[in-house]
Amino acid sequence: MPGISSFIDGVVYPSDSRARESFANGSWIDATIGDALRDTARRLPDRPAFISDEATLTFSQLDQLTERLGAALVNLGLIRGDRAILQIGTNIESVVVLLSCYKAGIVPVCSLPQHREVEIGQLTRQSAARGYFVQADFSGFDLIGFAAQMMERDESLSRLIVVRGESPGLPSIKGLIDSVSYQEACRILAENPVASEDVLSFQLSGGTTGVPKIIPRFHAEYLGHSAAWMRQFEITEASRVIWSLPIVHNAGQLYALIPAIMTGVTSVLMPKVDVQRMLELIELHHVTHALSIGPIAPQLLAYTQVQRHDLSSLKLFATMSRADLLEAHIGVPCSNLYGITEGLLLGSPASAPASARHRTQGASGCPYDEVRLIDPETGHEVADGKIGEMCFCGPSSLTGFYDNAEANVTAFTVDGFYRTGDMMTRHVIDDCVYYAFEGRLRDNINRGGEKIGCEEVEGFVSQHAAISDAKLVAMPDEFYGEKGCVFIVIRPGMQPPNVKELAAFLVDRGLAKYKCPERIEVLEAFPVTRVGKVDKPALKKLISEKLAEETTDGRLP
Repeated sequence: MPGISSFIDGVVYPSDSRARESFANGSWIDATIGDALRDTARRLPDRPAFISDEATLTFSQLDQLTERLGAALVNLGLIRGDRAILQIGTNIESVVVLLSCYKAGIVPVCSLPQHREVEIGQLTRQSAARGYFVQADFSGFDLIGFAAQMMERDESLSRLIVVRGESPGLPSIKGLIDSVSYQEACRILAENPVASEDVLSFQLSGGTTGVPKIIPRFHAEYLGHSAAWMRQFEITEASRVIWSLPIVHNAGQLYALIPAIMTGVTSVLMPKVDVQRMLELIELHHVTHALSIGPIAPQLLAYTQVQRHDLSSLKLFATMSRADLLEAHIGVPCSNLYGITEGLLLGSPASAPASARHRTQGASGCPYDEVRLIDPETGHEVADGKIGEMCFCGPSSLTGFYDNAEANVTAFTVDGFYRTGDMMTRHVIDDCVYYAFEGRLRDNINRGGEKIGCEEVEGFVSQHAAISDAKLVAMPDEFYGEKGCVFIVIRPGMQPPNVKELAAFLVDRGLAKYKCPERIEVLEAFPVTRVGKVDKPALKKLISEKLAEETTDGRLP
């Protein structure tokens, strides 16, 4: 039955009327992620659920492992509603961790292994996280040592669990799984049931400031949300998807994790983007759908050996942009897509007209999503073909950021539509409505799907002794779509740092490495508008022109 088993203070839960309506019209599914996995395991026990180069897990194996780990986490002292920081990559073990948390009612705070003191400190304090999962072998960086330091700093953190590998004195997921039998695990979890309207996970908003905003997602709505996009992309139980970006991200879970759990789709996982290996895996495992929110499409366009691979199983490749060029390059139907963690997914299936697949980001698969394009200044809706800020409301749309009343005041229109800050145009093609992305209203950079708040980075850069002021803007990049270029004004008599020196300075102060500017331009003063504000469009134009000149001259940008 619908309901909430563990209320979390600070969560803005959907209203009772919205819940009743969503259950009634089928846009929410009255089940938990654990329920869905148990049902699929009973129906398709021997079907591969997740495949990687290291291992393959059937649905039966996955169900039993996650039952045992979920119960072991309860025995460890983590209870329903507890939050846990996750710094893990994309692999089979990460899937097991996520699903075990969902079965036990533990709420993952979906961080990244690349996050450092600034982000983890803020997320821990905001979420009051008690658990901390760390992948020991993610990179050369000592994540276990880092996590231990963070636990000393934040009193709420009380349980550190090692993923992939072991560390003396710390529990590992292997040891925890071995500590409880399947039968005992079933009993423990049955005594601590999770409800369909419980919080599933804490996802993160890209935002435009240094403070991460937390987005609660819920079991019932997440299942319904994933089912809607699968209908939109014509994915069935027989489909196979491939995923090489963070599995903890909203996109990774909606596109790769939940489809497998809910319907029996097989998901092929890659720990990192490797275009040649991706094409080999598509051929080897007969993948039907490839999806990307990052730099995969540009890398594929640069890959000259596509003809060596048999892509006949592939029905659709969906990407953020450049679908027309990609389709011509790989000979497979391609479409653009759009997704936002606050709760809207757009896309087009292979059967959609080419103009929709190539010239727009698609349409929602949920018939109950409402979308408006408004003039940001007046709040009035704009006409078809005119650019406006996309605002939406629907069964899976954000009802409020976690414990952030200040952000919630400005995040919505007066009638409850979430304001994305993304500028779109509306197009009617063959009597269907599609939306095309035109740019962003807010000040951030989208580096291969990772949002970088310019204001946050500028604050860190300006702490450098040689820099009196800094402004970060997006510069075009072939692979990532955008990278950060920082314009700086130097203090008298000082020498500017180079990119490597500045990155070392920023990382030393706790900024994640991927947020560090990848180009530095020195100016005597910033250009300003007629009202005296820094003219960032002028800075973007300046760096774009410089890159174009360097490309024309044959120099590397």
